[in-house]
Amino acid sequence: MSRILLAPMEGLADPLMRDVLTRLGGYDWGICEFVRVTESVLPNRTFLRTCPELHHDSKTAAGTPMRVQLLGSDPHFMAANAKRVLFHRPAGIDINFGCPAPTVFRHRGGSALLGEPDLLHEIVSAVRSVVPTDVPLTAKMRLGIHDDSLAVACAQAIEAGGAEELIVHGRTKVDGYKPPARWHLIDKVRSAVRLPIVANGEVWTVEDYRHCRLASGCEDVMLGRGALADPLLARRIRGELAERVAADGSDWRSLLSSLARYWEGVRERVLPVHAGGRIKQWLMLLRRHYPEAEVLYQQLRPVKAAEDIDRLLVAAGLPPRAMPALAAVA
Repeated sequence: MSRILLAPMEGLADPLMRDVLTRLGGYDWGICEFVRVTESVLPNRTFLRTCPELHHDSKTAAGTPMRVQLLGSDPHFMAANAKRVLFHRPAGIDINFGCPAPTVFRHRGGSALLGEPDLLHEIVSAVRSVVPTDVPLTAKMRLGIHDDSLAVACAQAIEAGGAEELIVHGRTKVDGYKPPARWHLIDKVRSAVRLPIVANGEVWTVEDYRHCRLASGCEDVMLGRGALADPLLARRIRGELAERVAADGSDWRSLLSSLARYWEGVRERVLPVHAGGRIKQWLMLLRRHYPEAEVLYQQLRPVKAAEDIDRLLVAAGLPPRAMPALAAVA
């Protein structure tokens, strides 16, 4: 069976969402949101805040290993921060060469480096020099900035630097998240290197997963937004559940406790004025597969007060006793 990995999604797969998704099962390992490295060695609290799994043997509550991801362009400080991370015994370290966010790109981070294969090599080499061989070192990249003309050169530079695995998102920086993901170009990269390649991008269904593996030639696949749109997707891929969302609503009902767990965590960690945006963001993705999520999203869309959202969620069937914040309104 190929491995199924959980992608590092800035602003989407935060520690709370990683906990919820990995409890539902199906993932071999995942990567935390990135830690931005500039010209300093960050304090321990920065790594622990971004990847609280480090407190628990670098695993989620469900036991899924989570690797720490570093993003930056200075080889010296990338290595120095990797060395600092090692104090916390991470499940692995990943280097971000794929983030397309405009702010990150302007500050020469993430996908901005895909025009400089030599610099990719310097960064990976510097990090590898301080990371012992018993700690996995991986990297994640896109096909390029504007096109895929340097994709192979970038992958070869990362390989030569000492990364032992490479995740390739089948889009360029300019593509952003617009479909399609060009899985066949991942195969072009895979064929040019010896290190294992993991395919990533636009896998929303079991059928997408099969097509992605076929077109990319990759055994292993990383799930991103598709994991949030159908939190049961990893288990569907593994054959543990039906390939499609059940029309009778049983899959949705099975997710209600996970929605409750997520909302409980949001209410504990996020100011009430901002809490609603988090659950609405997830529902926007869930409604791709679940008509019940569309109904609930439309009900919550105009509501701003967290207390009013509490009541609507209870009315929608979320178990209030799973959520201290909602027990009072049940």
